[in-house]
Amino acid sequence: MIKAAYLHIPFCEHICHYCDFNKVFLKGQPVDQYLEALEQEMILTLQKYPTDQLDTIFVGGGTPTSLNAKQLEKFCDSISRNLPMSKQLEFTFEANPGDLSKEKLQILKNAGVNRLSLGVQTFNDELLKSIGRVHRAKDVYQTVENAKSIGFKNISIDLIFSLPTQTITDFKDSLIEAFSLDIQHYSAYSLIIEPKTVFYNLMQKGKLPTPGEDAEAEMYKLLMEQMEQYGFSQYEISNFSKPGYESKHNLTYWNNDFYYGFGAGAHSYVDGWRRSNAGPLKKYMEQIADGNLPIFQEHQTSKAEQIEEEMFLGLRKTDGVSISHFIEKFDMDPLQIFENEISDLIAKKWIEVKKDNIYLTKTGRLLGNEVFQSFLGVIK
Repeated sequence: MIKAAYLHIPFCEHICHYCDFNKVFLKGQPVDQYLEALEQEMILTLQKYPTDQLDTIFVGGGTPTSLNAKQLEKFCDSISRNLPMSKQLEFTFEANPGDLSKEKLQILKNAGVNRLSLGVQTFNDELLKSIGRVHRAKDVYQTVENAKSIGFKNISIDLIFSLPTQTITDFKDSLIEAFSLDIQHYSAYSLIIEPKTVFYNLMQKGKLPTPGEDAEAEMYKLLMEQMEQYGFSQYEISNFSKPGYESKHNLTYWNNDFYYGFGAGAHSYVDGWRRSNAGPLKKYMEQIADGNLPIFQEHQTSKAEQIEEEMFLGLRKTDGVSISHFIEKFDMDPLQIFENEISDLIAKKWIEVKKDNIYLTKTGRLLGNEVFQSFLGVIK
């Protein structure tokens, strides 16, 4: 049964130097027509792949809160009209600090949104400028304060480390500022330089002074230590929360469960099929206008692929992969399928097996991608 939905708003008022998500400049875009197409996609999808109720809805982008107040209200109404929501729904909206007015916060609250995810990245104003962000540290404090005053009790922020010119001390300073916000959840990622971004072009020209792998590893160790010290539990490689505030939506992905994906360029995983939608707005809207789902690519996952995905997605979680759940799901024992790989990784002290769980050690978390590779291509 499908219990989660992701909705994509591709509009941005500015484009950050590191971002490779499906996004377009807001100015001059057919926003209202896009929102109508998005509603139509929800209707068509639920007719074809119905579900009783959703436990999580996540609206990402782009910048969902770049919609004006009237559009935001219209969009929220279309979600509540078309998506069946459980009483325990976790309803998350992504937003940028500084563009989330009290009016927009109130619209979100009235619509049942109960979790905010803010793209902060760093508290260093010079670094914010150099990575193409338009908000500044003061906007973060103001946005969090406004959100709390309107009644939001589940707020998360994103941080990025290993930014160009960033030092370990600078990252530590950002963490101290982050903890002063008194919020419930943090996500922290190392910078990945993707093709077709400003940073990629600079790197190609040798003009991107990144801290290097050793400094990146030190920053990640510092992150884990500080989070533990401040009472935040690391429940996934990049995610930390107070007890009970783990992101249910993101756990859908790491548990390898099914989910809807609505909007231009969105991805979905339904009944064993992984699909991606058309990315360009015109193409996306044309397919829906013709009464079709806006599918760009689709792939039916084989049992071998599902087993591999269960391992490398599940190992991202601190609790790792549940052996009993794996056996129940696939009628096979992971300790037998991957006997050699698991023995090798235990010998390297990158994973441990205790009772019902296979999980990464702290050293393994630093080398996650190498661990995940071990489980690919094993099943013939």
